[in-house]
Amino acid sequence: MGVVIQLDSAGKKRASIEPLVKLVQPDMERVNEAILARAQSHVELIPEIANHLINSGGKRIRPMLTLAAARMCGYRGDHHLKLATAVEFMHTATLLHDDVVDESDLRRGKQAARIIWGNQASVLVGDYLLGQAFKMMVETGSLEALRILSHAACVIAEGEVLQLSVSQDTSTTEDAYLQVIVAKTAALFSAAAEVGAVVASRPREEQAALESYGRNLGIAFQLIDDALDYSGSTEKLGKGVGDDFRERKITLPVVLSYRRGSKEERSFWKRTLEDGNQTDDDLGYAKKLMERHGAIADTIDRANHYGDIARDALAIFPDSPWKESLLEAVDFCVARAH
Repeated sequence: MGVVIQLDSAGKKRASIEPLVKLVQPDMERVNEAILARAQSHVELIPEIANHLINSGGKRIRPMLTLAAARMCGYRGDHHLKLATAVEFMHTATLLHDDVVDESDLRRGKQAARIIWGNQASVLVGDYLLGQAFKMMVETGSLEALRILSHAACVIAEGEVLQLSVSQDTSTTEDAYLQVIVAKTAALFSAAAEVGAVVASRPREEQAALESYGRNLGIAFQLIDDALDYSGSTEKLGKGVGDDFRERKITLPVVLSYRRGSKEERSFWKRTLEDGNQTDDDLGYAKKLMERHGAIADTIDRANHYGDIARDALAIFPDSPWKESLLEAVDFCVARAH
């Protein structure tokens, strides 16, 4: 019986997250059990809200990175399961908080928790999940893993505040925007991968390599999200297409379009994003400006650049199915734009 290999329109093998998913499946089943168990509380509203987001169909790439990195480094214990669960709880908490800050209506194609239960409950349940995450970190007995993940939590919060300071500011530079996404998105990817080497007691060189892999993968992942918000579909993005525009967020496609635009075009961006004066036709015009100045294509090119750095970071590790799955995860994250 022949093997069917999925090909894209150019006849190339299609990037897939499936190799990673299959390899971590036994561990991930135990992580999923832990996620459901640790989200429980005698306060009924906590598991109700937590499970709304936990069961909403996210790919759980971040905990999978922890599991795969630990296995690639030869780990044979089970502390990586608690770290992976902690990583997913940190991510879920940031989503709950993000939707409140951004006033988002959708998350992963479903109503955001804040729309159903309100902002206060969403924030407090996010805090509960963060507390559970730190309990699990402590249970592993690894002070270094606790240091890395607690530092990531601080950096993510800093990124949220930094984003507020540049929000709706069309003078934001590409460097300033990269600083935001390194903190908001890449910090957790980075920590998730690095603790895999830490729990396996691998040398500092390998820990640093996985930190670099995760950070650059996270940057690439976010840049593709930026591009998809103007060029993708709700199904691919997990939220409404054009939400960044409606929420007046300054993302890389906007930064590039503004910098390269005429005086008239810059006035458009100031009116719609700084002043918040938007009409029904403005999103379509914003997409035209991005196409005119190659902003989406260049954002994807930037993502490919960071993806290449992530791949190179894994070069020090011997070939293995685990390494191959982590490399293909980079291809998958970038290929979402196609």
